[in-house]
Amino acid sequence: MATHTDLEIIDEIALKYPKKYKVYILNDDYSSMDFVIDVLMSIFHKSYHEAEAIMLEVHKKERGICGIYTHEIAETKVMQVHKKARDNGFPLKATMEEE
Repeated sequence: MATHTDLEIIDEIALKYPKKYKVYILNDDYSSMDFVIDVLMSIFHKSYHEAEAIMLEVHKKERGICGIYTHEIAETKVMQVHKKARDNGFPLKATMEEE
């Protein structure tokens, strides 16, 4: 049987949402623009026009945001970028930072 005190404790439980992380692609002088667009479309599921806009942002501002995800998903996306770049002979890098 629940007492008045038990009910007060239950009422004080608050939900905490997981932190979100921004994933960025970083500019380099070697990765082709077409490869960056391909990465954005295949890993981040961007349309061609979205991918092209992000690629231009990377080119002009040294980095471009690819998406905002929970920690595990952001970490996976960064690893996928690095693997695809390595497999294709490009030095493309991605990073993540807390939103």
